[in-house]
Amino acid sequence: MDEKIPRRDAINYLLGAGLVALGGATLYPVIRYMIPPKASGSGTASVSAAKVGDLKPNEGLIFKFGDAPAILVLRPGGDPYTASDYVAMTAVCTHLNCTVQYRTDLKEIWCACHNGHFDLQGRVMSGPPPAPLDMYRVAIKGNEIFVTSEKA
Repeated sequence: MDEKIPRRDAINYLLGAGLVALGGATLYPVIRYMIPPKASGSGTASVSAAKVGDLKPNEGLIFKFGDAPAILVLRPGGDPYTASDYVAMTAVCTHLNCTVQYRTDLKEIWCACHNGHFDLQGRVMSGPPPAPLDMYRVAIKGNEIFVTSEKA
């Protein structure tokens, strides 16, 4: 017996499959947006981030820390020769892994992707980031500023 699918049923199957594909294509990005990705470790314990004098007070600098960007900030009114006047943290936002930057006008760390704001201790001040930024230790040896992971 050679049974054929009626034309109307074939069209209904195709329309149904198209609607399922459209629903999946719509829901997938929404779900990916709502679940933040897991950040990978940097794989590095310590790096030379800059030279003393590269930053003026209330300035920030993005540098490479292993396989991820990090940010070094000389606090407003800070002394470039004093390690405790610097703060360093990961420059990867905890929301969707965008790279953050230092805003001199706000004196805070800012993520441009979804307007996330962090203070100079890496704590979330506003916006969608679910967790604070990982902080790093800063040390000055000679003329170099070294940044070391707290987890090292």
